[in-house]
Amino acid sequence: MNERILIVDDEPKLVRLVQEVLGATGYEVLAASSGEQAIETIAIEQPDLVILDIILLGNLDGYEVAKRTREFSNIPIIMLTAKVRETDMLRGFETGIDDYITKPFSSKELLARVRAVLKRSQGSAATTMSSEIVCGDLRIDLLRRSVTLADRDIHLTPTEYKLLHELALNPNRVLLHEQLLSAVWGTEYRDDIDYLRAYIHYLRRKLEPDPGNPRMIVSSPGVGYMLEVNEGIE
Repeated sequence: MNERILIVDDEPKLVRLVQEVLGATGYEVLAASSGEQAIETIAIEQPDLVILDIILLGNLDGYEVAKRTREFSNIPIIMLTAKVRETDMLRGFETGIDDYITKPFSSKELLARVRAVLKRSQGSAATTMSSEIVCGDLRIDLLRRSVTLADRDIHLTPTEYKLLHELALNPNRVLLHEQLLSAVWGTEYRDDIDYLRAYIHYLRRKLEPDPGNPRMIVSSPGVGYMLEVNEGIE
């Protein structure tokens, strides 16, 4: 079955463009123009990816749609925006989005971002030789794609999960910014350090007792990040 993508935007021309570009590549494209319609479509149709504009018809903007979607689904979300400021990016990542596309965008860029996000999401769901990674009190169940810390369930977005998974595969080892960006987002993102910083920020908020003084996900300034584990990996 072809992957299904929901485009949420109130600009008919942009919706048609996305439908034509993605449809010609074999994707099935659904559309919604309001935040309320988007949430209903996501819940009922369960598409494989959502492309979501910030400004929408109705009472809900893109941030609120992403936030409410994360209450019941880990579906990957790409947000559309006229410009990306760091504050907007952080707010989007906080609500659980996986990537941004700045308008106007080319057909080539749209396809590249869609393929990269879908690949990350599918890669996160894939099983590996071991069914579980254990780093001290942190447990990652690879079959269920679930994370617990000291027996407390930790809810992560698909990209947060993949970033933590990459760090957990290399405990007590500093991974370069470029290594993490390439492994989690793809080689085309290897210079987008702001993405990595934002996701590290939110992982720390979910995992660290004191995110301002992290002891689990530690940084090597100007170099990269490391998952510090006293007991190693099982």
